[in-house]
Amino acid sequence: MSTSSASASAPRDGNPWVMLALATLGFAVNFWAWALISPLGALYLKQGAASPLGQLNQSEVALMVAVPVLVGSLGRIIVGSLTDRFGGRVMFPIVSGVTIVPVLFLAFFALDSYALMLFGGFFLGIAGTAFAVGVPFVNAWFPPARRGLAIGVFGAGMGGTAISALTTVPLSQENGRTAPFLITAAVLAVYAVVAWLFMRDAPGRVVPTTSLASRLVANARLPITWQACVLYSVAFGGYVAFSVFLPTYLKTAHGLEPADAANRMAGFVVVAVVMRPIGGWLSDRLGSVPVLAASFGVVAACAAAAAQNPPVTSASGSNLTLGTVAFLVMAAALGAGSGATFALIAQSTEPARVGGVTGLVGAAGGLGGFVPPLLMGWLYGQTESYAVGLWLLAVTSALTLVLTLLVVRRTASAAVAAAATYQTTGLKGRPS
Repeated sequence: MSTSSASASAPRDGNPWVMLALATLGFAVNFWAWALISPLGALYLKQGAASPLGQLNQSEVALMVAVPVLVGSLGRIIVGSLTDRFGGRVMFPIVSGVTIVPVLFLAFFALDSYALMLFGGFFLGIAGTAFAVGVPFVNAWFPPARRGLAIGVFGAGMGGTAISALTTVPLSQENGRTAPFLITAAVLAVYAVVAWLFMRDAPGRVVPTTSLASRLVANARLPITWQACVLYSVAFGGYVAFSVFLPTYLKTAHGLEPADAANRMAGFVVVAVVMRPIGGWLSDRLGSVPVLAASFGVVAACAAAAAQNPPVTSASGSNLTLGTVAFLVMAAALGAGSGATFALIAQSTEPARVGGVTGLVGAAGGLGGFVPPLLMGWLYGQTESYAVGLWLLAVTSALTLVLTLLVVRRTASAAVAAAATYQTTGLKGRPS
């Protein structure tokens, strides 16, 4: 296809590491907003009929916390392609500014209505699309040899969910139910202004000129796209699923108080966040496939161990300790696997296609996080145990490990070679 350079009027200055810092901050702020509803789930379960939403069951809470995940996931497909076209400098302020609306709606209109919580949560999902803005933005600022680390550092912005886990319940209990929403809206507004004033798209950024639909179709046809979708749906999907459902799991299975459950969930998130750039860094040095294979192997083992760990009894806390270790190690593997997945994309995809591919893969990851909470809630309702859901995660991770070693390895080698040719000549593999 024909391409055009970024507009001559666009700002050309900027330091790559400063741009990375701004993008990571934007990712964290938007993920903070995206996860606002999750910590409230365990609180509403504890309150029972006294909850402002009334008596909620496991499935209703699971749906409430999963709706923003679904919308944020599907929205990445469009937002990623729009970022290829308009750049992160435009899209970051837009996504952040638009997210303010559902945050304020939830604060002032939805906290006493389950139906309105679902409605507000639907639009809160817009915040989750920030991921598809940041990956192509950061990718364009760094050479191929550093993209794994750079995108891994950007991915650490998913720690915004930890901010929500640590602050939402305490703020709502000590300063009123609207407090966490109002504070988040204010932070989003400040960031939108800062991003508009100081962000710069990378010099020489290639802007696609074909239609959005044609680019989506072309990107979807790439073998590396659908394979990365599977990898990310397990790696990041597992992280998202536990980051939104872990408080409910800990409250129900182990009888923890909502604040304690939220703090343990925050620990899970922090470990995954720290490991994401490490996964990208290791991928730059060892290759993405070995890192991915190790990650999925560890997840399978930890999920199997957690499935055999019964709820803690009043006599001993050993079961809870064993479960905590299993989940923390699993968090490390999921974080490293998430970083390695996008290191693979950055190293093997043409720059003008990274946003579109990121949108599709990011959507798969989000959908991977949408289904498990609903499934876990339903399975618990049927069996009064989370063991079946954890065994399903173990089996899924083991199958993904096999896919990585037998299929992704070959596709990645061919894609990296083609991308290297494109980087050298600019003649082969142009986006169509």
